[in-house]
Amino acid sequence: MIMRKIGQSEQQPPQMDVTVVMFDDGLSSTAVMPSEIFHTAGTLWNMLHDLPVKPAFRVRTASVDGRPVRSPYGILLQPEASIDDIGRTDVIIVPTSGLDLDLGLVANSAMIPWLRRHHAAGAYVVGVCMGAAYLAAAGLLDGRMATTHWAVCDDMAKRFPTVRWHPELFLTEDQRVLCSGGVGSAIDISLYLVEKFCGHEIALQTAKALLLPMPRLHQSGYAMLPVSQVHDDKRIREVEAFLQENFRCEISTQSLAEQVCLGERTFVRRFKAATGRLPAAYLQALRIEAAKAMLEQDGQAIQSVSAAVGYNDVAFFRCLFKRATGMTPAQYRATFAPIRVLGHAPPETGETMRSDFLDA
Repeated sequence: MIMRKIGQSEQQPPQMDVTVVMFDDGLSSTAVMPSEIFHTAGTLWNMLHDLPVKPAFRVRTASVDGRPVRSPYGILLQPEASIDDIGRTDVIIVPTSGLDLDLGLVANSAMIPWLRRHHAAGAYVVGVCMGAAYLAAAGLLDGRMATTHWAVCDDMAKRFPTVRWHPELFLTEDQRVLCSGGVGSAIDISLYLVEKFCGHEIALQTAKALLLPMPRLHQSGYAMLPVSQVHDDKRIREVEAFLQENFRCEISTQSLAEQVCLGERTFVRRFKAATGRLPAAYLQALRIEAAKAMLEQDGQAIQSVSAAVGYNDVAFFRCLFKRATGMTPAQYRATFAPIRVLGHAPPETGETMRSDFLDA
């Protein structure tokens, strides 16, 4: 009979190695927050509750050459190593660099083969916000799903047309290559990986210990994404102008086609080619953008917002809104409405918002 060593059943899984890259002219929070979250997993919650500390990750920071890096705001960060000092790692976090992407890709060109090599060796490679550009330049995103900040996604799509960009998503994962959109998504992607490798309980404890929300999945609620792509079809532009003025009304595709003297099938084909959307989807996008603007500005009931943008069925409106933004209307309002001074919100406003959350 094989005897189990004392304490063997209580052994924790082996720690994973995480390497957080640091860039000159990069936003330091996109490197610092992942470092702190991975350091905290299995430790801070336990310390706060007088439990044995069980760190889940070993975290190292590295710059391209091992030298200190400076943020655009003068924050100086001292990495532990250069990327060439990293012999093996399980996870690589690539933070966002400065807005001058051409300069960044040249200055950090040594990253490209380094990322390829570690991914081929089995590492998970993560691009935070514009850090996705380094993954794309390394060819790791070819034919794969990816995201980045919604405002730069069009430029990324032109630079890297073989990538399947999804600017509506906060997080993407495709064959050990992960991306996140926006600076704050450094938190989301880090907690997502903690949950992936350590389970939901450890991720939740980590989030609670740091007073962070659990990962978001959509960034479309944060974006002013264009309803239409640029085109030069004059007839379709006439229809777009009409829809933008009358989106609250019930409008049939046939009536739109008749306005510009086209057959319905021809009109639908031309509209889709010009705008990138079918007429019904275009109208829906206009209504959702209008609803977002209303929710950001005032406190009227969700049902009133729904009716004002053309949806009498508030349940249907909630469903469409959540599909488009990743949030319920009430969640969107709570996130983006003007902040009220604590203790000064009118009682009826507070009641309305609580009701919205219950109904959402």
